[in-house]
Amino acid sequence: MSAAVVTVIIILAAVTYIGVFKRRARIKPSYPRHPEPIKHLPYPDLKFAVISDTHYYDRSLGDSGPAFEAYMLTDRKLIKESVELIDLALEKILESDAEVVFVPGDLTCEGEKISHLGMARALSRLREDGRRVFVIPGNHDINMLHGAVSYKGIDTEPVDSISPEEFAAIYRDCGYDEALYRDKQSLSYVAELKEKLWLIAIDTCRYRENTPQIDQVGSRVTQPLLDWLSKMLLRAAEQEAAVIAMVHHGVVEHWSGQGKLHPDYLVQDYKNFNRFLALSGVQLVFTGHYHTQDIALADYGKEGFIYDIETGSLVTPPCPMRFCLLAGNQLQVKSVNIIGDYRPGSSFTEEAKAFMLETLELEIINTLRTYLVSDRDAALLAKYIARAFAAHSLGDENMALKPAFDAKKLNLWGRIVYARHKKMVDSLWTNLPPDDLNVTLELASRQSS
Repeated sequence: MSAAVVTVIIILAAVTYIGVFKRRARIKPSYPRHPEPIKHLPYPDLKFAVISDTHYYDRSLGDSGPAFEAYMLTDRKLIKESVELIDLALEKILESDAEVVFVPGDLTCEGEKISHLGMARALSRLREDGRRVFVIPGNHDINMLHGAVSYKGIDTEPVDSISPEEFAAIYRDCGYDEALYRDKQSLSYVAELKEKLWLIAIDTCRYRENTPQIDQVGSRVTQPLLDWLSKMLLRAAEQEAAVIAMVHHGVVEHWSGQGKLHPDYLVQDYKNFNRFLALSGVQLVFTGHYHTQDIALADYGKEGFIYDIETGSLVTPPCPMRFCLLAGNQLQVKSVNIIGDYRPGSSFTEEAKAFMLETLELEIINTLRTYLVSDRDAALLAKYIARAFAAHSLGDENMALKPAFDAKKLNLWGRIVYARHKKMVDSLWTNLPPDDLNVTLELASRQSS
């Protein structure tokens, strides 16, 4: 996920150079138009947990040496501790009364087959205890021709990744074998969570486009996928089943400007996509990918609305997870950070937070250098921007905590970069409604408390 901040800064500098940011043109699918919005059906009661972007890493692939350490400096994930952090989260779920667990993608570090097998074994603990688990792939899970490697001293060696078919087989007990319906051209599926309550797990990843040079980060919504979704949503309405959606990429902007400056972290054509879901009676979608703890709302008035409930990465400080209760047409959301429960009594928590900021700053500095920002100015801007992104990732951002920044300390070029994108940095500090961490969402009235 650390590529998120890098991309923001690349775009920041590029826009300053050319004045206009032009996104790569994509063919947009044609959205079906129903005569009128599908009526939202009340949600049955359900207790469930959400963990996302677990990035399971089998340490037999190597956890030391120059090549591995260089990889660690490119990302703020706690890869070395991924197995233990996942086990800790699973223990908390087993101690809870959650009936169902959602995992919206990026189950593994870089799609290594050995890591997928380990993650599947870990999730089997939940199933053996009677909990039902539902997964969907993320951009780090399938056909990782570039990223799936082992670390051998100063070198890396390619290792086996998995195909879409292997993903469905490995996680057959996590939604695929019990699916009511499967999309033939993606890993999307429909499952019945309980009577009159369906889950639509939507696969928007571009793993079929991966090459040995690059693994795709963004999403793609194809016409066949959209047609299948429309068919499933109409079928749910006919059977009077309420629908929860799950997708790796976000469907609603989580900070103002995210869609323009960071499109790879939202579903392609996200405004039309979230409106399509909202008008089809879907009010709740659970997402991941961006490694931040945030809830965003797209409200279309009488036509409908949808909450994008994004859960941060389980292996990125503060290592969050969510526990949710659907009852009385309300969704109660409780967020729990597990980093403080890992190695209690040690300095691990503070060291992990420092590591997160250090890697963020280093990535930003290196990117700004490529656009001729001086080392001194890059260091100043990196510290400022890294803290803004960290505030957004924690959720419930507080503008009052935003540190002051003296642009006069920058040279002319640095001031131009800062001035042109000050609003973007400020937006990372702005908590768009509703609250993000512990909140009750009134699904009938579109209000929260």
